[in-house]
Amino acid sequence: MTGRGEPPEGPPENNPGWEDEYRSLVFDESFVRAARLQEFSAQERMGDHARAVRSLPGRPTARRRCSRAGIALVLLIVLAFATAVYVGFRNPYPTPVGRRAEPLQSTVIPLAPQGPVPGGAAESLLADGPAAGHRTGASGINLPPVRRTKNFSDSQVTMALTTVKDYLVGSSLDPDVLTAGVVRPVGRLLDPDQTAQFDRSVDAPAADGEHSATGWLVRFDPAEVELADTDVRVNGTLSYTEAGADTLEVVSDHTFTYALRPAVSGPHRADGASLFTVRRVLHFLLDREDIRLHRLEVRSAYVQAGPQSCSADTTGALRPLLAGERADTSGPAGTDPYATGVPAATLCGTLGVSSPTQGPPRGPDAARSPRSRP
Repeated sequence: MTGRGEPPEGPPENNPGWEDEYRSLVFDESFVRAARLQEFSAQERMGDHARAVRSLPGRPTARRRCSRAGIALVLLIVLAFATAVYVGFRNPYPTPVGRRAEPLQSTVIPLAPQGPVPGGAAESLLADGPAAGHRTGASGINLPPVRRTKNFSDSQVTMALTTVKDYLVGSSLDPDVLTAGVVRPVGRLLDPDQTAQFDRSVDAPAADGEHSATGWLVRFDPAEVELADTDVRVNGTLSYTEAGADTLEVVSDHTFTYALRPAVSGPHRADGASLFTVRRVLHFLLDREDIRLHRLEVRSAYVQAGPQSCSADTTGALRPLLAGERADTSGPAGTDPYATGVPAATLCGTLGVSSPTQGPPRGPDAARSPRSRP
């Protein structure tokens, strides 16, 4: 026999050569248990088996263990997020509800003249009439001294007053608003909760105390009158106070004097103008969001305007009596729109004005001085 043989009783013990030769073929127990294939036994191989080995369920590898750990982590995150959402919906502290603007309540009082309406040149009427000492245009709407309140800073108060002034300028002095039917300068400053009421008031005015266009703005029918002078005279005051921890209330009380003439084609008579006076007492509310967004809520409007007839329909536009015209009916005791204090007229008043101011106003506070009746 050639080659290396083995004795029948097995290989000799302590044979260094054998150990080196078969070391690579000896597997430990853990390697055998981890095998994915297992040979059928001799008895099993006697049957009709197509294969000599069978597959064993493998042990999870490190990659699978990492995959399962990742899935568990994702499930944990989802569970934590769902818990947070659930707790948020069941928060025992109620979420603050934003304040909603209330509808405007307005009253418009016609003031009937006691005789024929005086006429003349627009410049003379403004210079010599009861509004002679009043400032012109926006300069007559003066901001009061600004001081911080308990819950609003100086800058917030200033912004609120500036917004109110912009509203007064747009709704009382803008020529396009006065005679051309433009409403955007007014509507863009309103709280969105009042937009629908405002739109209905200008599109379909009604004498119900809520949908009078002349409660929101001063407007004339361009088919009947036009401005004889665009320099409107203005006199009045602004004041403010806190209406709550989050709301400022601003009150404006101004008298506007317009020089009007008939809207006719062709040349106008130089002395065909007349004065028309509107006193507007408005209450505004502005919360922090309104102040930030430069908008406001008009809570109430009390308007006296004349000369007009007591029977005039003033819901859509004011109906001035022009030079030489008379009122069809007379009203109660005379009402002076230039006087200060709480307005007294209810449904209709008689127009009675105080004497003109002598000379121009002195100092910045002169335009806000009260006018006394003679």
